[in-house]
Amino acid sequence: MRSDALVTSLATSSVFEANRARGAVRFDVHARDGVTRRGALHESGSLRVRFPAPEDDGLSGVFVNTAGGVAGGDQFDIEISAADSSRLTLTTAAAEKVYRAPGAAAQLNISLKVGAGAHLGWLPQETILFDRARVHRRFDIALDEAASLLLCEIVVFGRTAMGERMEQGEFVDRWRLSRGAKLVFAETVRLDGDIGAKLARPAVAKGAAAIGTALIVPGDEALVERLREVSDSFAGEVGISAWNGFAMARFCAQDAARLRADMMAVLARTGAALPRLWLN
Repeated sequence: MRSDALVTSLATSSVFEANRARGAVRFDVHARDGVTRRGALHESGSLRVRFPAPEDDGLSGVFVNTAGGVAGGDQFDIEISAADSSRLTLTTAAAEKVYRAPGAAAQLNISLKVGAGAHLGWLPQETILFDRARVHRRFDIALDEAASLLLCEIVVFGRTAMGERMEQGEFVDRWRLSRGAKLVFAETVRLDGDIGAKLARPAVAKGAAAIGTALIVPGDEALVERLREVSDSFAGEVGISAWNGFAMARFCAQDAARLRADMMAVLARTGAALPRLWLN
């Protein structure tokens, strides 16, 4: 006979599973007479995308998670295709918060396809991980050889301004970038268990609470030198390099505000226009 504790545990687990958030957004954009317009759009669950204002030639989209955050067992899928010569910039309405997960990890799957002469800017606001959060994120990016990409991500391990730190949990971040059908970049970051202790190690983050990456395609040594011209202004640690036809900047800072300032300084040197929501 099952004990009352076991019955209660099973019932709680069943309720938790039944209340997991699901969300998906899939759309494409195309250029017509030099102007980018949205094509077919599919939305489901608690994930939405809005296109707030018309622009001269490009298009901007803002993701909104009506679930109010991400919790264990949630799944969100994004699939975007930017056709030849189109220009698309994407951001989020607010920082995405990933909450404590007593069970399965949340799943975030992003697929980006960019055609010849097209440009895609992926510029979400920060992802904030609370203590004992568990999340697996996956980027699959396919670029034409004549496409361009600016992809920036900031991950914050606890809100230090609120006296919070992520001590335990799981963060798995898988990136795969193909250019002209050839894999040019593959990386998987895995932090689990005692994340606080791992981040404290000098070879990992030296006690930093925020990390970030800016991936710029195309990119070369000339771009790297241009980005390094603002190195005197950095509040955290920033490493910049180029290989395989793209440039990458890595960021590490004691808090999100410092890292965000460093990221903005680097992006300004690329000539990218930041989303208005970044400037509020």
